[in-house]
Amino acid sequence: MRVGCPKEIKNHEYRVGLTPGSVREYVANGHTVIIETNAGAGIGADDAAYSAAGAKVVDSAKDVFAQSDMIVKVKEPQSSEWKMLREGQILYTYLHLAPDPEQTKGLVESGCTAIAYETVTDERGGLPLLAPMSEVAGRLAIQASATALQKANGGRGVLLGGVPGVLPAKIAVIGGGVVGINSAKMAVGLGADVTILDRSLPRLRELDNIFNGRVHTRYSTVEALEEEVFSADAVIGAVLIPGAAAPKLVTREMLGGMKKGAVLCDVAIDQGGCFETSKATTHSEPTYEIDGIVHYCVANMPGAVPVTSANALNNATLHYGLMLANKGLKALVDDVHLRNGLNVHRGRITNKAVAEALGYEMAAPQELLKVA
Repeated sequence: MRVGCPKEIKNHEYRVGLTPGSVREYVANGHTVIIETNAGAGIGADDAAYSAAGAKVVDSAKDVFAQSDMIVKVKEPQSSEWKMLREGQILYTYLHLAPDPEQTKGLVESGCTAIAYETVTDERGGLPLLAPMSEVAGRLAIQASATALQKANGGRGVLLGGVPGVLPAKIAVIGGGVVGINSAKMAVGLGADVTILDRSLPRLRELDNIFNGRVHTRYSTVEALEEEVFSADAVIGAVLIPGAAAPKLVTREMLGGMKKGAVLCDVAIDQGGCFETSKATTHSEPTYEIDGIVHYCVANMPGAVPVTSANALNNATLHYGLMLANKGLKALVDDVHLRNGLNVHRGRITNKAVAEALGYEMAAPQELLKVA
C-alpha cells in the first residue's frame, strides 16, 4: 500500500503522523511511504532522516494526498485537506467529529474511509490510541493552569504548592479517567490540594488506592461539583464520552460563584468542551477571560511538546496502521476494536455517538463493509 503523511497545518501543531522509526516499520512490511517535505521538522526529524528510513519525500500535501492509498495524520483534516480526500482512500487520524459538523460534512462528501484514533478500542474497553495523548494533555493541564494562575497572566496569583505557612492551591479535577489521573499526579507532585470528582464508585475506590489518601475523591453530584468549583483555584475539565460531545458540567452561572482569577482548563475541548463558556483556543492565544475567570481551552495541547507526544502517539497507532496497510478494509472486518474506530465510510456515518450528535442516520459498519 502507498501510505502518505502530510505536514500538520493546524495552528502551532508540531507533531507528525509518522516518525522515521514508524516509516521503517511500514517499509519493512513492503509498503511505500510518501511524506511531505519538512513534515517532521517539529520533532527534529529532517527530510534526510525520512529518506534514510525509506520514505519518498514530496514537495506538497497535494502530492501526498494524490499519490497515497492511506493518509496518516495527527489532527483532524483542515478544510483544505478534506477537499483532497477521495473515495476509496483511508484516513487514519484524530477526528473528533461530534462537535464539528463542517468537517463531518466534508468527510462524508469525500467518500473516504475515515478511522478515528479516539474511538478505536481494546479488549479491556479502553481507548488505546487516545490514552497517550490524554496522558500528555492531563499532565500539561497542570503546567498550563499553574502559568495561567500567575497574576501577570490574569490569574489569582497563587502558587500551586504554596510555601511553608501559606496554603497550596486547590485543584478540582472533573473526571477520573486517563486525563484526570495524570492531572492529579502532576498536581499532587507539585504540592497542590487536589480533589477528583467522578460518578463511578469503583473508579473512585481505585483512585483512592492509587493516591493512598494524597487526593480527595468525591462522587460527582450537582452540589459536590458546585462546592469544589467554587472553592478551587483551578478546575481541570477531564470528562469523556467516547465519540460524543462532552457534557456541559460547569455553567456560565456557576462562574459567578468562583474566585476571581481562578482558572478553567478544558481538556475536553476537542469534543466541544465541558464548560458552557469554553471555546477552542490556540497556542498563540491560549487563554481568555469571562466574568473574571481565566479559560484555557487549547484544542491541541500535546502539540506543545511534539517530541514526547509524537513518539508516544506513534507507539500507539503503529500496530493498527500496519494492519490497515497490510489488509486494507479487511482489517476492519477482522478486528472489532479497529472497526470501532470507523466513523465515516463512503458517505455514511458509522459511529453512533457522532450520528446522534449531528443528526445523521447511522449505518452499521459491518453491513457497509460487507458491501465493500
